[in-house]
Amino acid sequence: MRTPDVAKVLIVDDLPGNLLALNALIRRDGREIFQASSGEEALDLLLEHEFALAILDVQMPGMSGFELAELMRGTEKTRQIPIIFVTAAGKEQNYAFTGYETGAVDFLYKPLDVDAVRSKVSVFVDLYSQRMETRRQVEALEKSRKEQELLMQQLTAMQDELQAAVRTRDDFISMATHELRTPLNTLYLESQLRKMQLDRGRADIFDLPYLNAMVARDRRQIEAMMRLIDDMMDASRINSKQLSIRPVPTELSALLARVVGNLTHQAAAAGSTITLDAGQPVTALWDEFRIEQVVINLLTNALRYGEGKPVEVSLRLLPESACISVRDQGRGISAPDQLRIFEQFSRVASDDGTGGLGLGLFITRQLVQAHGGSISVASRQGEGSVFTVTLPLTPPGSPAA
Repeated sequence: MRTPDVAKVLIVDDLPGNLLALNALIRRDGREIFQASSGEEALDLLLEHEFALAILDVQMPGMSGFELAELMRGTEKTRQIPIIFVTAAGKEQNYAFTGYETGAVDFLYKPLDVDAVRSKVSVFVDLYSQRMETRRQVEALEKSRKEQELLMQQLTAMQDELQAAVRTRDDFISMATHELRTPLNTLYLESQLRKMQLDRGRADIFDLPYLNAMVARDRRQIEAMMRLIDDMMDASRINSKQLSIRPVPTELSALLARVVGNLTHQAAAAGSTITLDAGQPVTALWDEFRIEQVVINLLTNALRYGEGKPVEVSLRLLPESACISVRDQGRGISAPDQLRIFEQFSRVASDDGTGGLGLGLFITRQLVQAHGGSISVASRQGEGSVFTVTLPLTPPGSPAA
């Protein structure tokens, strides 16, 4: 429950007896009475406190009540304080006219009418309380307005984020559908062609070479779909922080040789070749499956964007890490694309107009970082690109040898 306002009332008189009598007359609960015996003393109190009312004796030695009132009206802090003048002079001396000119709101004449004094003071104290309540309400409304403004800004930002997420989701679904439809369409057309041949009684064409080629084509399409599905699953695991790494003793030069051998047909289909410079064996604790995935992603990109030119893979052993580099001689990557190329759903269109799901390099970086390593790209347009993966020989969190 809010504590009621304490109304401060200032009484100014050069006679202590008058101050004492007036203080006793107007004192009530909820009021705090301040006394000053001169204009100078009153000014000090006025600058220190906020008063609901000032009761000034007109005739004081030094600074008169009228002079004090003029000074009060000239100061921003005190000009709104209601002033009641007290005088022993008769009404016929035109003190009231002078008092109202200096900002008085009322006059009291000695001897004081007790009921009139109490009534007038109560009116101004009540007005002060109402003014304070109005001020609080205005401040509360302003605070509420600012809070609502901030909330609207937050809601707008959240709405923008949600709309961006929906667009990203829709784009991803569209890309995934397109990427999956391509191998599915190929398989479907192949199956329709085989059915048509069988319906025409052409079973004789399905000799061993034909079947081997057919199985190889089917396998490539199925593997393409599996890679897409694996990428989507890995992206989901990364976003939900459920990607796991299972380090085992892994020899990198043998792993690279195996991957290069497996991609020979893909390189030939792209009109390219892959050369490997692995040097000495390099063994450490890595997740063999995930490192193989990293190398496959980098080589697949190099073949896709390499314009049919040779791709080079190299392995170097550094004092505390192993360094794998994949170099192509394609068109290169622009500076703006280099800044976002490792982001999720970031794609650079290849020569055939396709760009995949935009997950390969995102997943690659996450896998490398999960091993405590790093990946970087160096590229100039028209001169190709070099992707470099650095893997620590000591797993993250392991004590140094």
